[in-house]
Amino acid sequence: MIRAETLCEFSTVLLQPDSAGTPVDWAFVVLPPEISAKLPRRGRITVQLWLNEHSFQAMLEPDGQKGHWLPLPQSLLTQLGVCIGERLCIKLAALVDEPRPSLPADFAAALARSPAAQATWHSTTAVAQVDWLHWITSAKQLSTRSKRITDACDMLASGKKRVCCFDPSGFYSKAFKAPVAAGTNQGSGKAEK
Repeated sequence: MIRAETLCEFSTVLLQPDSAGTPVDWAFVVLPPEISAKLPRRGRITVQLWLNEHSFQAMLEPDGQKGHWLPLPQSLLTQLGVCIGERLCIKLAALVDEPRPSLPADFAAALARSPAAQATWHSTTAVAQVDWLHWITSAKQLSTRSKRITDACDMLASGKKRVCCFDPSGFYSKAFKAPVAAGTNQGSGKAEK
């Protein structure tokens, strides 16, 4: 079920991430600021999405500017029959209830070893779980990710339901941003209404 007040529609160009010559198997779009502003949170959020009349749920990523961007895997682009540079008609709306996220195998194994952490995990909201996983998976190095998993289990075992000191929007820490589009010198291409 969607939040009707967040339903919006826009048109934008499908962008290819700049990969410095390495092949990529995904593309992305950047939401116009006024579209992101309608959504209930600046961090990761699951939306109902309609792309060229195909409907599915997808997770938007924070761009560090209080906005969002959407990664699209090649398998989906093939299914939709769209190519880089094509204009897409996009309609989206936030969901009434954020779905519970899937656990990465390493974090699931760590939770299984700590009944207290697992109990707290199951009593947290889906939004809090999304933030915990975003904090863990946003680590750039494997050693940092491992430490965050250990720290998460310790915090959860102590009863902490929200990850502390983590800005899920990236706005204050500038930790997140939309990819740079191929062929541009700056940030990603601008979406058009």
